[in-house]
Amino acid sequence: MARAVTANRKMINTAIAWAVGLLIFFPILWTILTSFKTEAQAIASPPIFLGFDWTLENYSIVQERSDYMRFLWNSVIIAGGSTLLGIIIAVPAAWSMAFVPSKRTKDILLWMLSTKMLPAVGVLYPIYLLFINLGLLDSRFGLVMVIMLINLPIIVWMLYTYFREIPGEILEAARMDGATLKEEILYVLTPMAVPGIASTVLLNFILAWNEAFWTLNLTAVDAAPLTAFIASYSSPEGLFFAKLSAASTMAIAPILILGWFSQKQLVRGLTFGAVK
Repeated sequence: MARAVTANRKMINTAIAWAVGLLIFFPILWTILTSFKTEAQAIASPPIFLGFDWTLENYSIVQERSDYMRFLWNSVIIAGGSTLLGIIIAVPAAWSMAFVPSKRTKDILLWMLSTKMLPAVGVLYPIYLLFINLGLLDSRFGLVMVIMLINLPIIVWMLYTYFREIPGEILEAARMDGATLKEEILYVLTPMAVPGIASTVLLNFILAWNEAFWTLNLTAVDAAPLTAFIASYSSPEGLFFAKLSAASTMAIAPILILGWFSQKQLVRGLTFGAVK
């Protein structure tokens, strides 16, 4: 009887999980399907799901109109650079908070997290003026710095959580063996926290890749990433849904592929330390 109840509960949980997964994935699927429609079919009412004439015309037009590889390269540099710089800064910060805590450590962590609650538009004007004065407007370096600072609280919080699961006695043993602070972090702490660091890198790379507010307001041409590439298909004449969907599909394809191949590492990192 108990086995039957457990089996039924497992089936129900599996069905719910599949339903939620399909619900989340449906907008992505609809975007991909729309990218293969004509503009007339894309705005048809009622919507056409599969019964339409498949075409690659939208992708051809997008390729002819825009330099996709330039936008892609900018996204890679901005997302990769901001994530790498954030990790370099966050690892020592998370180490100090996890293994050398002070009375104010929790207050500092909460203060860092509270900065994520500030509406971005509230600081747009001063940051925009700062970028103009420093000559960083429409530059990759400027976007790397801004996005890194935006995501830094999340990086520190995640690494702090992972580092807390590592026994401090191991680091004390390394110090007794003569390890310096640099060696302790690089050769003892970092290898043990690889799953957590890897999941932090992946998550923040995705966040940086998807960042739209700052990239649209602080770039124009030279440093424009794929978010600006998508936005370029919104014009005063209206939205070209089929072409916009094609551009969106081309923009999300790299990160979807990355997420697919790294999903095991991501799940492993997110559950790091959950079971002892």
